[in-house]
Amino acid sequence: MDTISLKPQELRRYSRQMMISEIGKEGQEKLKNVSVLVVGAGGLGCPVMQYLSAAGIGKLGIMDADKVDEANLHRQILYGSYDLGKLKSIIAKTRLAYQNPLVDYEVFNIKLQSKNALEIIGRYDIIVDATDNFPSRYLINDACVICGKPMVYGSIYKFEGQLSVFNYNGGPTYRCLYPEIPEKHEAPEPSEIGVIGVLPGLIGTLQAIEVIKMAIGKGKIVSGELLIVNILYPSMYTIRIRKNEKNLSITEMENP
Repeated sequence: MDTISLKPQELRRYSRQMMISEIGKEGQEKLKNVSVLVVGAGGLGCPVMQYLSAAGIGKLGIMDADKVDEANLHRQILYGSYDLGKLKSIIAKTRLAYQNPLVDYEVFNIKLQSKNALEIIGRYDIIVDATDNFPSRYLINDACVICGKPMVYGSIYKFEGQLSVFNYNGGPTYRCLYPEIPEKHEAPEPSEIGVIGVLPGLIGTLQAIEVIKMAIGKGKIVSGELLIVNILYPSMYTIRIRKNEKNLSITEMENP
């Protein structure tokens, strides 16, 4: 694929970012030539999309079938009171395009399913899991393994967040960390236990950082490790993830 060069307007817009030696003009062009799919335009997806759009990612896919609900507004910072009842994916694209019209946005106001996952995920370079439920995460993971795409994972629970990059350069997959979908009573979703609004903002920002590092080929990627952040009793540490080779040879998706 031919490299797409920066336009004069982009040179001006990203000038402060290109002053960083690790990025420069070459790194900015790498960002422009990368496509990223964000699955989930909620609490995690909003900061991920805002910072990737601002950074100059070339193509940004927005996937979410839900509509804005009033209970979303304390953490889903792309939306406001006038957006209630409207599709998140459409509103997100409108706000992001206002922020940076130089990015190519693609909207999927549908739910990711086994029947469409391979076709959609296969079109993007990097996949961001910004969902809030286990079935979706396993579906994204399996599709990423089959398509050979890295999966940038983030999750939140009360005051604690997790971050990792799965399926990166032969590294562990999500199933290496959590082999099977937990029972509902074992892992309640945020809608059942609540969430403080700033936590997804923090974890989503960290996810965007991992995407940018992969795109420019700089820094240490959080692969083979799980970064755990607690904001109530401030701490940040990592634990190792042991790779199970059988999880790297998935050929079919088990989940609907």
